[in-house]
Order: sequence, then structure tokens, then C-alpha cells
Amino acid sequence: MFCFISPGKSGYRSQSHNHLGGGPYFCANSGSVRRMLVLSGLVMSLLLLSGCESLGYYYQSVQGHLSLMHQSRPIKQLLQDKDTDPDLKQKLKLVLEVREFATAHLGLPVNESYHSFAALDRKAVVWNVVATPEFSVAPKQWCYPVIGCASYRGYFSLEQARQYGNGLRRDGLDVAVEPAAAYSTLGWFDDPLPSTIINWPQSQLVGLIFHELAHQQLYVADDSAFNEAFASAVEQVGVGRWYSARNDSAGLNQWRQRQRRKQEFIHLLLQSREHLQQIYVKSQQPAEMRRQKADAFVALRDGYLKLKRGWGGYSGYDHWFKQELNNARLASVATYARLVPAFLVLLEQSGGDLGGFYQACEKLAELPLPQRRSKLQELLRQ
Repeated sequence: MFCFISPGKSGYRSQSHNHLGGGPYFCANSGSVRRMLVLSGLVMSLLLLSGCESLGYYYQSVQGHLSLMHQSRPIKQLLQDKDTDPDLKQKLKLVLEVREFATAHLGLPVNESYHSFAALDRKAVVWNVVATPEFSVAPKQWCYPVIGCASYRGYFSLEQARQYGNGLRRDGLDVAVEPAAAYSTLGWFDDPLPSTIINWPQSQLVGLIFHELAHQQLYVADDSAFNEAFASAVEQVGVGRWYSARNDSAGLNQWRQRQRRKQEFIHLLLQSREHLQQIYVKSQQPAEMRRQKADAFVALRDGYLKLKRGWGGYSGYDHWFKQELNNARLASVATYARLVPAFLVLLEQSGGDLGGFYQACEKLAELPLPQRRSKLQELLRQ
């Protein structure tokens, strides 16, 4: 039980002013002084074995999380407080309804996660650094105790994330610094709902809660792609069932339209990633690969403009193109999206029963990594 930041979602949520927020983030909750003492003691023990860079990294993680928890309050308490803004009260009531639905209808963990609210003065909880070689779409891995290796490294401070990213750039890597608007402690502690997502459209807020709770349901060390695709599949199914259970046909149709756009956008990005991968495997001079790489990103921008015309000018993904396009940006998308269809096939094979689906996913998670990837590829082909 030590505090550090790992995967955060970034890059392709259909909202012009937000990136995908959240993701597995292994840390401690301050709901128990004893837990925090254990946490601090274990962290310091680990740090004694680490270098100065690791010491600074884990220290900022612990301090950042403690600060976050210090700002959190129980939602029920906020609902009873006459000084709580009425609009916020309505949104917090929705959060509790979503939390109850997640347990009762999706079989997700029963705990106090998302029963508290943390009011923050920033647009992201953490910022995640993703990096790839100049001529590769495979993300760099960072390894941590307990959860294993992940393809991200997160910071509570945007400035620290940028500084670390700049160091990677000097080493010749492609780098992306992506905001993460929420997190999960993978079921070890009770996570608060941060204010960074409270004003999101309903479908995105609902989906994020389902996604983060799915990480608590199942998490596999050293396999970010498995974890994010599993949680994304649960999110997708959960949101559809949420609207259906509420007989909200208008909300369901709007969400389905956003899903179609999202899938088309992700497909475009994954096509570009595949094209770049083909460029990099050829034996070519670096200058020629750089030229073809630049051309590929020009084609990606053109492809997006074509998508927008088909959407009637919908601009919900314009923010994605305001930052530098590079391998690292595409690596983030692949981590979250590439394997989702495989999990949806597995759910279909389970007759749509989430309990059976979770059991099937647990069996899949028990396989050695090569066999697990092979099985997922087989499901993708279906």
C-alpha cells in the first residue's frame, strides 16, 4: 500500500473542453489514520531502496493524494448542507443514483467509492506522461510495486509532468502529457468523486464512474491494454443499461450518437497508428521515416476534417488536434480502445450476463500474457 500514480485516461472523450479522465491510479485514501500510517511507512521503506528521482516521484504522489483527500467531504453531508449550491446538489444526487445502479445492476464492487466529493481548483486531478521511441508506436513502460508495469507515469503537478516529459524529449522520445480528470485506487481504498468531472455531460459522468469501478472489479498487473479495454467495455455496456433502465430514450439516443462518432474517431486514429507501424518496420533511413511520419499525421488531420463533414460540422474532437501529433498520442488511444471489441464479444458469448462475463475475464486474466493476448486477438477476429 504505497502511493503512486499510474494509468490515466486521456485523449478521445467526446467533449471539446475535456480529455478522457481517470484510470487506474494506485494510492491511499485518508479515511483511516491507521491506513495512512501504514501507507507512509511502506512508502518510506520502498524509497530507502530507491534513487533520488524515485524518492521525489513517490513523495509528490503521497502528498498530492493526501491533499486531495483533505478536500473531500461525504456527499450525504453536502446534500444536507444548506450552503451547498442547488445545482451541485442535483448532480451529487445523480452520482449516488449511479453508484447504487453500479452495484445493483452491473455487479460492481460494494464500497464507499464515489460516496464523497472533492472540490478542486484545477481542471485535472493528475497529468500523465506517455512516451514512445521516435520510430515506434509501442509506449515506454514504467514499473511499480504491486501493480506491475504500466504505460504511463503520472504527476499531481502539471509543471512536474512537463519537466519530466521534456527530459524524455531530450532523450529523443515522442512525448504526450495528458490530463486525467479522475482516478481509481483499484479497490484498496474509497475513492472520492473529484469536481473535475462533476460538470461533464451525464453520459460521460455516468460512464466514468462505471469505468473506474470496473478497475476495482478486475485489474491485471503488467497489462494496461487489458485493464483499460475491460473497463471501457463495462463502461459502454453500463451506460446503455443505465439509460434503458430509466426509460430515457432521448438520453439513450444522444449517447448512441456520441458513441458512433467516438468509434469513428477512434477507428481513424487506430488506422493512422497501424499506418505508422508499417512505416517503422521497414528498413529505411531516419530522414525518410521522418518524412513519411510527418505525411501520416497530415493525412490524419485531413481524415478528421472529412469525418467532421460527415458529422455536420460537429467539433467535439477539435481539442485533440490542438496539441502536437506524435506516436505517444496514438499510443494512449490504442491502450484504451484497441481491445474493447474483444471484450464485447466475450460479453456476447456470456449471453449478456455480466456475472458470467466477469468470470470469463478473470479466467482470461489468469493466462500467461502471450496466451492472453492470443485469446484476445482471436476474439477480435470474431
